Amino acid sequence: MLREMALEEWIANRSAELASVRPAVEEIIARVREGGDAALLELTQKYDGVSRKGIRVTQEEIDDAYSSVDESTIRSLEEARSRIARFHGMQKPRSLWLEEVDPGIILGVRTVPLDRVGAYVPGGRAAYASTALMTVVPARVAGVRSVCCCTPPPVAPLTLVALDIAGADEIFAVGGAQAVAAMVYGTESIAPVRKVVGPGNVYVTMAKMLLRDRAEIDFPAGPSEIVILADGSARPDFIAADIIAQAEHDPRAACFLVSLDPSLPDRVGRELQSQAEGAARFEIFQGAMKNTGYTIARSPEEALSIINRAAPEHLSLQVSDPLPLLLQVRCAGAVFIGSYAAVACGDYASGTNHVLPTAGYASTHSGLDVLHFCTRFSVQLVEREGLERIGDTVERLAGAEGLEGHARSVRIRRGTGE
Repeated sequence: MLREMALEEWIANRSAELASVRPAVEEIIARVREGGDAALLELTQKYDGVSRKGIRVTQEEIDDAYSSVDESTIRSLEEARSRIARFHGMQKPRSLWLEEVDPGIILGVRTVPLDRVGAYVPGGRAAYASTALMTVVPARVAGVRSVCCCTPPPVAPLTLVALDIAGADEIFAVGGAQAVAAMVYGTESIAPVRKVVGPGNVYVTMAKMLLRDRAEIDFPAGPSEIVILADGSARPDFIAADIIAQAEHDPRAACFLVSLDPSLPDRVGRELQSQAEGAARFEIFQGAMKNTGYTIARSPEEALSIINRAAPEHLSLQVSDPLPLLLQVRCAGAVFIGSYAAVACGDYASGTNHVLPTAGYASTHSGLDVLHFCTRFSVQLVEREGLERIGDTVERLAGAEGLEGHARSVRIRRGTGE
């Protein structure tokens, strides 16, 4: 069940389908841009098989959702929201900091939350209430004024409750690439946003990438993936459980074991066989196993090289001495240390964010955090004393570049002549 696989094959598998959907996504975007709400309703009927009178979720629908979710689950959502808010509050930068770096020269940074953002919450194969929390709560912590959310219909009551608990201002029953296009271009019902965040399938991911010249995005966040680095101290049953947990998301999910113990993959394979027999989402798991494999690393250094080349969404370090290895990890969306750090902890309730870059984008992008919902600009206050300290340097460099107007703008202030 677990086959040996070269890293290059694994990387190719996880990225194979993105480019193939581009023509379809471009057509969807054009329809939404031209047709607005009417196009959204037509596409919802076509792709989701759902007919609605309007795309906005009403307060009555939200109230009904609460009556469909048991109180213990609601309390769990509230606890998760609190933990997510706490961790993201630790990331929040000062709105303004200033420091005098020289007499008469004060430098600083001003951080400002975005006015309006859009959050995409997937649906379809599961009710991703956790993603509702992960996308909306950090925006609220950052101070975003308006948060618009789109999620495919029929919207699960659990997702509606989570969006309400998270603090969404508007909820729309729209999914897929059409939801991204609607949030970016705006329609009769949806005001345009400055940024779109959240994970989705290849259609959602491609739409985000095609539209980022009109509204910023967080990063490409497609089908789930995990790389597990393990040695002889790791428990095969834990590793198998982690693989199944990621594989049950999507048939395109990709899982990869980097083993420092040559005997470990066979033991993990037997556990996978055993655990998969009772898996509730076995057909999805089977599809993901086509993108799943292992490789043997001859040393920790070789293993780390593989990890950094893979730049996985989730990295699990199930080794006897993980901290020295952690310091050498350069590319990962989120790292889970130790046998008991199940990725599911981060998916729901530890407080870290589970919206993470996939398909190698962890080499250049960080997972969703408070800073994704802010802009920053530098601030400088220069007094006469400060200008005298740096004036000669500014004039000299401006002259060297042939920008006489720059040099003159300083000379005139210093009173040193034309």
